Amino acid sequence: MRRDELEAGLEIAPKKMRLKTKLLIGAAALAVLCTAALAAFLYGMAAGSREEEPVVTSDLLGEQLRSAQELVTVAYYYTNMGRFENQVHFYGWKVPFTTKSFIISYDGVIKAGVDLTAVSVQVDEAAKTVAVTLPESRILSHEIPEDSLEVFDENDNIFNPITIEDYAGFTKDQKEAMELRAAENGLLTSAEEKARTTVESFLRLLPEMEAYTLPIQ
Repeated sequence: MRRDELEAGLEIAPKKMRLKTKLLIGAAALAVLCTAALAAFLYGMAAGSREEEPVVTSDLLGEQLRSAQELVTVAYYYTNMGRFENQVHFYGWKVPFTTKSFIISYDGVIKAGVDLTAVSVQVDEAAKTVAVTLPESRILSHEIPEDSLEVFDENDNIFNPITIEDYAGFTKDQKEAMELRAAENGLLTSAEEKARTTVESFLRLLPEMEAYTLPIQ
């Protein structure tokens, strides 16, 4: 082999080696990039799935319940009759011939429940419990429809006439008496029990509540 051919061969060999080295480095770099891209994709998928998982917090559940404000759970319907009587007094002495009176029958409805704006919710993630504390039940409304009022045996008196204030005061007293009777008959106890059942049913509709126990008091 001539000297010039040998020198040419020596020049060609390093060029081939450098090309092969560059190809290997390029392939390694591409593999690293592909691995990094795959890792980033998988991380993104995992992060996305974590973001889609439902989150249960005390604030979230409390806000959902408080948005309902007043929860009416029991309605107590009744019909009653009451008597009103009044006589003029003068220094503790009843003035004769000044008696006025009337008897009224009427219908009413008392609604009882709980005020959900005062509800308390505590989430224990470790124990997987959501403890709900409801306020005491109370009477939320009491209505006596005017068209249900019927007056019997009205005895007006020229010296002591019946006034609108008499009817208003009589209605107020009758409402208080009926509310007391309804409470004695277990109205508020029934309202508390149904409130607990209603709140539990509502929360159980939320898909994120499947993994939690739900004590309500």
